[in-house]
Amino acid sequence: MNRFAEPEITALDLDALLPHGGRLRQAAARYRIPLADWLDLSTGINPQSWALSWSGATEPGWWSRLPEDDDGLEQAAASYYGTRHLLPVAGTQAAIQALPRLRAPGRVGVIAPGYGEHARAWALAGHRVTPLAVEAIESALPSLDVLVLIHPNNPTGARFLRADLLRWHGLLAERGGWLLVDEAFMDTTPGKSLAAVCPRPGLILLRSLGKFFGLAGARVGFVLADAAVTQPLAALLGPWTIAAPSRWIATQALADTPWQLAAQARLVAAGSRLAELLRGHGLPPQGGCALFQWVPTDRAPEIHESLARAGILTRLFDNPPALRFGLPGTEAAWTRLDAALSTTV
Repeated sequence: MNRFAEPEITALDLDALLPHGGRLRQAAARYRIPLADWLDLSTGINPQSWALSWSGATEPGWWSRLPEDDDGLEQAAASYYGTRHLLPVAGTQAAIQALPRLRAPGRVGVIAPGYGEHARAWALAGHRVTPLAVEAIESALPSLDVLVLIHPNNPTGARFLRADLLRWHGLLAERGGWLLVDEAFMDTTPGKSLAAVCPRPGLILLRSLGKFFGLAGARVGFVLADAAVTQPLAALLGPWTIAAPSRWIATQALADTPWQLAAQARLVAAGSRLAELLRGHGLPPQGGCALFQWVPTDRAPEIHESLARAGILTRLFDNPPALRFGLPGTEAAWTRLDAALSTTV
């Protein structure tokens, strides 16, 4: 029996899927360690964000005017992603919650384990949701109206062949179905993205500035799709979805090619360094990407607890038991993690 696949689920079954990384204040209160003393490795967010390289001045008008959609954000995003067929949204979470409402209830396959908000949103909208292991996708596809993937997958780091993705999309689109691919962690490997083939009927990509750019707090994301999706989605979400300061910051970050190239190289090297560090402590990753490493182990709860007591927050999963480690942001943080693992593992 496949340990990653589960029976069909409903919205009532999903509470266990919803804890997220980054609940640092909660951890600080639980372990009685001051907020400033924590090393947060739970989120998979670039610890050296684009904002750290920015010293621009704010514009007073940001706070007294409504956001304007001719401020250059869409053009910067079109250049970065390689398609002009996109819709800015207030983080991809807004799209994750709204997209299921654009379809009549049907059968939806969602990769598992994966980001739990996808399954929850489709179930809450009345769809029949089936969690799917990677190896179960092919056989399940004929019965699905929508297939939801994360590429590379969060938290396992699983990747998909471009040919498979396009074939799955074609099979779904033939009967009016959707392939929805969350590419939140794609920026360090842009050549693997399907953005260049957008728009295609029934193909929807989600991109975010939260992970690679380290701008999770700005709440800026994009839906890459044809007008049959973006127009009703825009109508559903309403006007002024992104604050003017966030739009300006996102525009600058998307246009900063030198920073992007340097960050890609740095993060790829850091991801390899993290994998090697974990292997050296007997925790070999079974997957991951440049921004995190995935370590299934029956000792996950014990290791998570021990590290938390040392002020290091990881992301704990229970099905299967596993830890996800994000990247330390400084040499001192790398040394601290190494030392903590030496006394934990």
